[in-house]
Amino acid sequence: MAATATNHRVFIRTEATPSFSRSRSCPKPISNHLSFLASPPSLSSSIQLSLPNRRLLTLSPHAHHLVDSSQPSSSSSSSSPPPPSYKPTILVSEKLGNAGIDLLRAHAHVDCSYDLSPQELCDKVSSCDALIVRSGTKVTRQVFEAAKGRLKVVGRAGVGIDNVDLQAATEFGCLVVNAPTANTIAAAEHGIALLAAMARNVAQADASTKAGKWERNKYIGVSMVGKTLAVMGFGKVGSEVARRAKGLGMNVIAHDPYAPADRARAMGVELVSFDQAISTADFLSLHMPLTPATSKVFNDETFTKMKKGVRIVNVARGGIIDEDALVRALESGVVAQAALDVFMEEPPSKDSKLAHHPNVTVTPHLGASTKEAQEGVAIEIAEAVVGALNGELSATAVNAPMVPPDVLSELSPYVILAEKLGRLAVQLVAGGNGVQAVKIVYKSARDPDDLDTRLLRAMVTKGVIEPISSAFINLVNADYTAKHKGLRISEERVTVDSSPGSPLHSIQVKIPNVGSKFASAITENGEISIEGQVKDGIPRLTCVGSFGVDVSLEGNLILCRQVDQPGMIGQVGNILGEHNVNVSFMTVGRTVRHKQAIMAIGMDEEPNKETLGRIGQVNAIEEFVFLDI
Repeated sequence: MAATATNHRVFIRTEATPSFSRSRSCPKPISNHLSFLASPPSLSSSIQLSLPNRRLLTLSPHAHHLVDSSQPSSSSSSSSPPPPSYKPTILVSEKLGNAGIDLLRAHAHVDCSYDLSPQELCDKVSSCDALIVRSGTKVTRQVFEAAKGRLKVVGRAGVGIDNVDLQAATEFGCLVVNAPTANTIAAAEHGIALLAAMARNVAQADASTKAGKWERNKYIGVSMVGKTLAVMGFGKVGSEVARRAKGLGMNVIAHDPYAPADRARAMGVELVSFDQAISTADFLSLHMPLTPATSKVFNDETFTKMKKGVRIVNVARGGIIDEDALVRALESGVVAQAALDVFMEEPPSKDSKLAHHPNVTVTPHLGASTKEAQEGVAIEIAEAVVGALNGELSATAVNAPMVPPDVLSELSPYVILAEKLGRLAVQLVAGGNGVQAVKIVYKSARDPDDLDTRLLRAMVTKGVIEPISSAFINLVNADYTAKHKGLRISEERVTVDSSPGSPLHSIQVKIPNVGSKFASAITENGEISIEGQVKDGIPRLTCVGSFGVDVSLEGNLILCRQVDQPGMIGQVGNILGEHNVNVSFMTVGRTVRHKQAIMAIGMDEEPNKETLGRIGQVNAIEEFVFLDI
């Protein structure tokens, strides 16, 4: 349980989540800072840092010291800063708009070499300070190894960075930036174009007429006026689609866990739950990122919940739709039509049933393909790359947060705790209003001025946002991303009687004004609250709502609220054992004897639906929730 706070020293800081500017006045260059991995390691792995001289250091999460683990070849590049007259070299491996190329040439030597093989790319990159790619070039670990530390920044001209090995980039001290805003309007316009073309059978009628036919009766369409459009993902592109659909006379609803309700209301859009959106919509427009949580989220089970005759547009990511399931839904008539700009495999195979289906309109990933968008992306990525080479902290950076080594060494186990508490807290949220605020409470015996919480705040933000977002969160872009998503992060520091040798006694994460999948996580103040500590170097969950627990934050977790009576551990343990689920720990916390208790169960494997269903049928269990730590 958390220690009791003293009454005379409570310090509260509320962050306005400022965005980062693009001024060229950053006091220190990128290479003078430590780089923390974009994705924090598991308890069994280590944090790797890249120092200015390219030595690779390893920080164990179970210890508070740095160990030199450099490879001899990794320090062969410039260990001293370049001379003042040095002009960097930028390799552009895919076509970029002329405006971007001109901007780059004003600051660097530019090598435009297209259609390079992997080996040719590795050969060239060793003499380059920056690399700019689109989606076709794979920037693998081998590329960073071939660069031998010279490569300072990789720029992705677009949003997705699936083709860049982020972990390898950070290990080699290379900043990765993207261009997330320039193609917003182009993607939204293409979504609306597909919506209208699908509703009126434009592509099919065009092909038929060009084949010498005149099939007016065959290609009768449907009107969009008065129909309900569900926008799945109310970010930059989704909100622009909604704005245009309202102009077409459509009733627009949206689902997005992070979209601010007031912004949606101002546009005349109602935020609803996922199930409500798909079950009431006549048209679905998909704008969700591809993450583990959204992969194939539109599947056989999802399609059965939709209105018969629904029409689907996807200009986001191909992987969010189970393509075989969509074919089955089209054949059964549940889905009347689909319009797709993206596929799981691009280009789709020549014998793809989906691409050749008569009720499917397809385009070859044209969402960002306008002259204006291409020029905008070129300028945006060129500015980000040049700024990074000048030592600027770009707001579009997707890795390399900066943190002093002494702070990182001391806070390393709390970094893991912070991210996992954020990840757990957001999994407890239920309802369609979305997460609008997160409060982080740091309990410590130290003076508040002697506690640098920037990294911890970033990692809580990362844990809250990343499970259902394509954003990569770190110290550089955490506040920027939170502000963009309408997420208000506040911090409170509470002085407690604990060991001053430890930087923190505990971290508490609170999410107000939301429903919860596990009612016991709601405090008397009406907010989800979980708390954790680091014990013997291991992050542990110590409090859920008002119930004290003590469980290691690794693997999978089930929380059960139950009647406090003998035999409960045995009953649940037997169910898990019968289904070959290995229990790593169990703990029970209660408020009053023989009243209510919370049982926390850690598991090595993820239980299936049948196993979870049997646990829910135990009479004394009042509620339970499964959480992926």
